[in-house]
Amino acid sequence: MLALAILSLLTAIASLVFAGAAWQKTKDVRRPDPAAVESLPTDVAGLRAEVAALRAESAMDLRHLAVVRFDAFGDAGGHLSWCLALLDDNGDGVVLTSIHGRTEARSYAKSISGWESSQLMSPEEAEAVQQARPQR
Repeated sequence: MLALAILSLLTAIASLVFAGAAWQKTKDVRRPDPAAVESLPTDVAGLRAEVAALRAESAMDLRHLAVVRFDAFGDAGGHLSWCLALLDDNGDGVVLTSIHGRTEARSYAKSISGWESSQLMSPEEAEAVQQARPQR
């Protein structure tokens, strides 16, 4: 029992030493080096063009997502059914739905274009698309 107590004490001391070293490194990161600040590019127009190019490249990434969980049937609880909307900046993408019952589960996929689907969406699917849409 004494050996376990000593081992715990040594582990605590080692943890404090590592935490102190990590804190010291973080402290140094917070203060920018004046020489590093001086070396930053001063071409604001070039930086703006680069940011615009990066935004254009990422416009078609599926980065707007939302999950809606629900009970598909009154006799099953736990919100095991779900809808997942994966959309890009233009509202193009897919809604995946999984409906779980007591004896089976079914999955559906519907394509989305311009925040709308050509197929009839369930209220939960429409809610997932609405939640994924960025607020402007």
